[in-house]
Amino acid sequence: MNIIFSLQPICQAAYNNDFNKVHLLLESNSNCLNVQDSFLGDTPLICACRRGNNRIVNYLLSKHADVNLRNKKDCTCLHYAVRKRFSFLDYVLIIILMPVMLIGYLLMVSKTKQNEHLVKMLLRAGVDVNATD
Repeated sequence: MNIIFSLQPICQAAYNNDFNKVHLLLESNSNCLNVQDSFLGDTPLICACRRGNNRIVNYLLSKHADVNLRNKKDCTCLHYAVRKRFSFLDYVLIIILMPVMLIGYLLMVSKTKQNEHLVKMLLRAGVDVNATD
C-alpha cells in the first residue's frame, strides 16, 4: 500500500479513512470541504476516492463537495474512482485461492463491487464524465 502524505489535515484524514476526524474538521470549519493540498492539489474528495474510502466519499458528497475540481495532475475524483482497487496482497490471495472453491473469484468480485459503488456515488453527484486524462 502506498503511503500518501498531505499537509492539509482533512486531506490526510481522508487518505487514512479517518471518518471521525474528517467529520470533526468539517464541523469546525466548513471552508475546508474543497480545500486543495499544496503538494498534489488533491481535495478531500479526491483523497478519499484515491483510497476507495466509500463512507468518507458519501459524507463529503452529502456536504456538496465539488466533484469537478482537478488536482495538479489535471485529474478529478472520477479518475481515481474508476481505477482498479487491487493491492498486491489482493492479487496474491486471488492467485493462491482461485483454484480453491472460487474463494479468489469472490474476493475479486467483492473488490470490483466496492469500486463500482464509488463510481455510482460520483455519477449521482454530477461529476463531469467528459473529463480527459
